[in-house]
Amino acid sequence: MSMKQVIVVNTRLAMPTGKLAAQVAHASVAALFSADQASIQAWLNNGMPKIILRGKDDAELAKLHEQAITAKLPAQLIRDAGRTVLEAGTVTCLGIGPADAEAIDEITGELKLLR
Repeated sequence: MSMKQVIVVNTRLAMPTGKLAAQVAHASVAALFSADQASIQAWLNNGMPKIILRGKDDAELAKLHEQAITAKLPAQLIRDAGRTVLEAGTVTCLGIGPADAEAIDEITGELKLLR
């Protein structure tokens, strides 16, 4: 089984590079902690592949989060703490996986890569 993790970024926010990197890291770690041990181990054995995708806004991230939860995928919606450039509670990223790549693609397959 091919395993991966996907992080969807709320591009409406146009976060500075450092802020974006921190929020992506938060999403990766939070989603990892919500996965089961077998999925984590398979993902580690696969080289921990991660894909970073563009999300339109917080509403799209919330919809994707709901779809991931319905599909029983590990998923975490990240809200900023409000200590720097964003207001507290701002939805910045969504982490999905590690999980089966095909199952994640059913939810995020139409999204574009973050560049």
